[in-house]
Amino acid sequence: MFCDELQIKLIAGKGGNGCVSFRREKYVDRGGPDGGDGGKGGDLIIKVNRNINTLSHLAHKKNYNAEDGDNGKGKKMYGKNGQDLIIEVPVGTIIFDVNKSNVLADLDKEDTQIIIAKGGKGGFGNSHFVSSTNQIPRFAETGEPGENKEVILELKLVADVGIIGLPSAGKSTLISVISNAKPKIAAYHFTTLTPNLGVVDMSQLGGDKEESFVVADIPGLIEGASEGKGLGHQFLKHITRTKLLIHLIDGYLEDADKSFMIINNELKAFDETEIAKRSRSPKLAKLPQIIVINKTDIIDVETLEKRMKEVKSVAKRAKIFTLSGVTRKGLKELLFEAIKQLKKLAKPTKKSPKVSDIDRNILSSIPVLRPHLEKIKFEIAEIIQEKDRKIFKIIGKRIEQVAIMTNLHNPQGLERMYHYTERMGIKKAVEKAGCSYGDIIRIGDKNIPYRQ
Repeated sequence: MFCDELQIKLIAGKGGNGCVSFRREKYVDRGGPDGGDGGKGGDLIIKVNRNINTLSHLAHKKNYNAEDGDNGKGKKMYGKNGQDLIIEVPVGTIIFDVNKSNVLADLDKEDTQIIIAKGGKGGFGNSHFVSSTNQIPRFAETGEPGENKEVILELKLVADVGIIGLPSAGKSTLISVISNAKPKIAAYHFTTLTPNLGVVDMSQLGGDKEESFVVADIPGLIEGASEGKGLGHQFLKHITRTKLLIHLIDGYLEDADKSFMIINNELKAFDETEIAKRSRSPKLAKLPQIIVINKTDIIDVETLEKRMKEVKSVAKRAKIFTLSGVTRKGLKELLFEAIKQLKKLAKPTKKSPKVSDIDRNILSSIPVLRPHLEKIKFEIAEIIQEKDRKIFKIIGKRIEQVAIMTNLHNPQGLERMYHYTERMGIKKAVEKAGCSYGDIIRIGDKNIPYRQ
C-alpha cells in the first residue's frame, strides 16, 4: 500500500518526579535531605531514512509515545532518563500542524532529523531546596509533562525530473528503461497506482557518473485530475519538487495536440488549488518541459510527422523529441537533453564567507543574548468575575512551568508558589488590577488563593 499523507498524535515522555528523602545512617550524627531528581522524559524525534519511500509503515498506528523518565530516589539517586522515540520517514516528508496552516519541518535531505516533541523536565528532589531558612524541606517537584502534538505528515517525492503524461503514454516503461526502478507494466490504463522513483546512471550511456539524476513517474493525470478526478491531487503534488518535466505523448493515439493541452491545463488548474498554494515550490505550469512523442516503433514516418505538427501547433517553439521506450531509439538524446536542462537550472551555491573576510567591527557589535538575565515575562490574560470573587488568569512560560511542577497540596509547595508570584511581580500586578482577599490567581490549571 502506498501512503503519502497521514495524521498522527505525538506525546513526548513525562519527566520523573523528584524524591523527598532524608539521610539516616548509623554513626552519622547529622542527616539531611537527600532526595534525588527525576529523569528527563524521552523526546519524540522524526528522522529521515533513505531506504523508506512511503509512510505506510506508520498508517497502522495513530498515537506515538516516548518513554517517561523514572522518579528520583533517596541517597541522591537520580531517575533514569526516558528513552527517545525515533519515527523514521522518507526523504521529502513535510510536517504540518493539525490544521495544515503551518509547516513545522520540511525533511527534504538525507540524514536530517527534528525533535518534534520535547520530553518533560525531571523534577528536583528535596535536596535542592535546602536553605538557611528551610533546613528540612519536605517538598520535591513533580515531573513536567512532555509536549503533546498532533501533526500531519505529507510525503512529496524528491526528484530532479518528473515524467508526466496521460495514462498509457509509456511513463512506467521509460523509467524502467532509464533507471533502477521496477514498476508494474501492462497494456491497460491505470496500471501505475503508485509513483515510482529511480536513479538514472549517465555513465552507462557514456556520460559522467556525477551527472546522474533522480527521476519519478507520476501517475494519475487525466482530464479533471486537478479537480480530484482519477487519482487527482494524490499524485499531482509529487511533481511540485521536481526541477524539470519530461512530457510523454502517446504517438499511437490521435490528437497529440489535445493530449498535450489536457496535461498542461491540469497543471495550471492544480496551481490554483489550496494544496498548491500551501506549497513553497514553483508553479507546475511554469516548470520547464521536454516534450517527447513516444512509441515511434509502432507508427510509420507519415504518422509521426503528423503528430509532430499537431504538437508544434500548441507547443510554440519548443523542441520536440521522439522516442521508443521499447527499442530505446532516441533515449540517449533525451537523457542528455535532460542533463543539459538540469545544468541550466542549477543555481550556483554561495560559499560561506570566512571569518577573516568579515569586518571585525561588525562582529564586535553583535549583541550577546543572555536569556537567564532577561526580565521574566508574564501577562494577566483574563479576569473572570464569579459570584463573590475574581479569578486572575496568568500566562507565561516560566511561571506555568513552575506551577505544573509544583504540588500545591503540599504546604511547602504552596509556599513556593507564593514566593514565585511575589518574586516575579505577579502579586503586585494583580493587586494593581483589583485583586483582594478571597480572589484566585490561576496559573495553568492550578488555583492559588490570593494572600496579602
